[in-house]
Amino acid sequence: MKTIYLINAAAAILAVSCQTQSDLTPITPDVITEKTINDTDDPAIWVNPENSAESIVFGTDKETDGAIYAFDLEGKIIEEKTLRNMKRPNNIDLVYQVPLNDSVKVDIIAFTEREEQQIRVFSVPDMQPLDKGGFKVFEDETNEAYQWPMGIALYHSPTDHRVYAIVGRKEGPAEGYLYQYELQPAGKGLQAVLVRKFGKFSGKKEIEAIAVDAENGYIYYSDEEFGVRKYYAEPSRGNQELSVFGQDKFLSDIEGIAIAKTTTKGGYIIVSDQQRGTFNVFDRQTNAFIKAVNLTTVETDGCDVVTTNLGTDYPKGLFVAMNDTKEFYFYDFGKIIDEIEKTTTQP
Repeated sequence: MKTIYLINAAAAILAVSCQTQSDLTPITPDVITEKTINDTDDPAIWVNPENSAESIVFGTDKETDGAIYAFDLEGKIIEEKTLRNMKRPNNIDLVYQVPLNDSVKVDIIAFTEREEQQIRVFSVPDMQPLDKGGFKVFEDETNEAYQWPMGIALYHSPTDHRVYAIVGRKEGPAEGYLYQYELQPAGKGLQAVLVRKFGKFSGKKEIEAIAVDAENGYIYYSDEEFGVRKYYAEPSRGNQELSVFGQDKFLSDIEGIAIAKTTTKGGYIIVSDQQRGTFNVFDRQTNAFIKAVNLTTVETDGCDVVTTNLGTDYPKGLFVAMNDTKEFYFYDFGKIIDEIEKTTTQP
């Protein structure tokens, strides 16, 4: 009887991990943004501290004549806050209250500009450059194929308040795939100083999605077709890999990562299962798989989430996912929480 039980349990786990869109309850977007010109990829949500209903969703449009689009919460393009003529911007992230000097702090977005082999940093919401035209990355790399930036995440340390950019690339070595730069005050802007190289790579495909859980002190990144890798965010804590999870939960590409903070250290890690058109949900503290959800997207690369009340349309926060039709999908995160918290029925 014990052997039969184990076989049935294994079959149940396999069935849950192989669910497709059609097997899951669909959650449709509340808003679909206006279309971009080229190819949407990755979003970042800025919460307006003075009026959360006037928050902004930034999203990359990935091409030689690319842009960082700014959308209001109705999905309309805010042209005066959109950054155009970027050279293949790929991923984007943001953090709050970054010191420029002893008296001035600003919110910032940072994104990779692949064809210029650099990252860009702008203040939000006034969209002023803080980087003197860009910070070159992977400058010491002798292999030209390893010099093209792709993924990025920002980390604002809760202990010493230093700000870091963690940058990945289109191709890279088996060790030291990611570089971590400290963004330090310099003049009226910032400078980027390399502080460490870390991160394993399976060699299977590429590493694009990077996310930071600042409160718990971890960096997560998607080693596509392999697993989600976990490291310490603080350089002083070392470069050892802490774990790899989700290896049997994705059809092929492991893509965008969003950290949903329901308490200071609790919540969910939501990761795009790109080819299935679903999202896998993991426990934020244990990294255990919870379930898959169907947000009716196609070929999602990047995603982001905030759990702040953004007004009557998004009282429990906002989840944003890229869709493969030059758009971003906006969801009242409360609907996603309700689906996550439903009891999973085992086959």
